[in-house]
Amino acid sequence: MILITEFMDELSVQKLENRYEVIYDPSLVNNQKQITRLIKDSQAIIVRNKTLVTRELIEFAPNLLCVGRLGVGLDNIDTKACKDRKIAVYPATGANARSVAEYVICTAMVLFRGAFNKNSEILSGQWPRQESSGLELCGKIIGLIGFGQIAQRLRTLATALGMEVVAYDPYLSSDAKVWEDTQKVSLDKLLTVSDVISLHVPLTTETRNLIDKKRLRLVKRSSVLINSARGGIVNEQELAFAIKEGRILGAALDVFSKEPLNVELANHFKGLPNIILTPHIAGVTRESNLRVSELVAKRIDEHLSNL
Repeated sequence: MILITEFMDELSVQKLENRYEVIYDPSLVNNQKQITRLIKDSQAIIVRNKTLVTRELIEFAPNLLCVGRLGVGLDNIDTKACKDRKIAVYPATGANARSVAEYVICTAMVLFRGAFNKNSEILSGQWPRQESSGLELCGKIIGLIGFGQIAQRLRTLATALGMEVVAYDPYLSSDAKVWEDTQKVSLDKLLTVSDVISLHVPLTTETRNLIDKKRLRLVKRSSVLINSARGGIVNEQELAFAIKEGRILGAALDVFSKEPLNVELANHFKGLPNIILTPHIAGVTRESNLRVSELVAKRIDEHLSNL
């Protein structure tokens, strides 16, 4: 049996249903106890980023052979527990790269232009033309923190727009081919020179609060920061203070340390100028959902059919 606990493209679900017994119920994501009951007979479970595949859950799944992740981050999956049980984990690596890359370019344009939040003024008869003129992306420097598939796709789009690209990734060797067209810099140098800062790293003990008060002080006042990676990498309270005090031009956040936001976290962002908040959708478009679902369904099917 295959258990699917979060939304997935219906056609991919149907393809799995043609070969296996499938329980597809996106509402299960809000009922971890029900997942614990259903997973007892499951050979595979397919999740997005909210279902917690913990060691405890795995202990209730004696027949579990593989986990499909409709996305790329694995912080909701205990990969060590999976490895200990020889359970394969299949993320949809690369399938949503374009969607995230377009999100970064889109939000950077909106933040730099500063002209797309003037509806109320215009409808009331005002004409804020001068303060809405904004900036172009062409000629600006974009700094990519983490240089995996998504960041590399973003490099392509940014270069096509006339941007210069620098990147920081301590886990890629200096002679890796990906550095041929991109300048490798330290994290502090990236924060100092970049006009657009975009995060593309997982949330780990090393990256938690990676962008803290000290590092935010390195960022230019004219720069914007975009986090479409994971909440907790940026110290959200310090970022809010930096925007409020004018020490950074703006920010776009698609991920948060608490999702949905609690009252305390929401209060940090209320009333801030030039900020875009979205509900963890950078990698979720109709097209990417199709690609992600197809890829994960294929990998789960291949794993189970080769037993």
